[in-house]
Amino acid sequence: MEAILASSVTKIISAVSLAKASGAVSGSVLAGLSSVSAAKAAVAVIGGVVAVGSVPVVLGAMGFTGTGIAASSVAAKMMSAAAIANGGGVAAGSLVATLQSVGAAGLSLSSKVVLGSAGSALASLMV
Repeated sequence: MEAILASSVTKIISAVSLAKASGAVSGSVLAGLSSVSAAKAAVAVIGGVVAVGSVPVVLGAMGFTGTGIAASSVAAKMMSAAAIANGGGVAAGSLVATLQSVGAAGLSLSSKVVLGSAGSALASLMV
């Protein structure tokens, strides 16, 4: 993922530099930004998008799907361990229950905002 992010940053910096050199940016939002701050802003946006977009992919790969927990998956093992620890059932509000809810219904708007903000902050610290 770092390679994709680094490649995207390089392309954005090149595009900003090219646009500034040709004068195409005058009067736009990027006109007052240096190429470094424009690149940092772009990286922050990309970081937020990657953070929010990767959640369904990762949860699906773990076995938390829209149709339930996939057999023989990491999610199934987590569910089994949680059920054994709770005497046969998965407790409401537990990690497994929360991940299954997100896997089935997706993230809420507030969760997307928080996750996107965290991803933006982390990505901007990397540059």
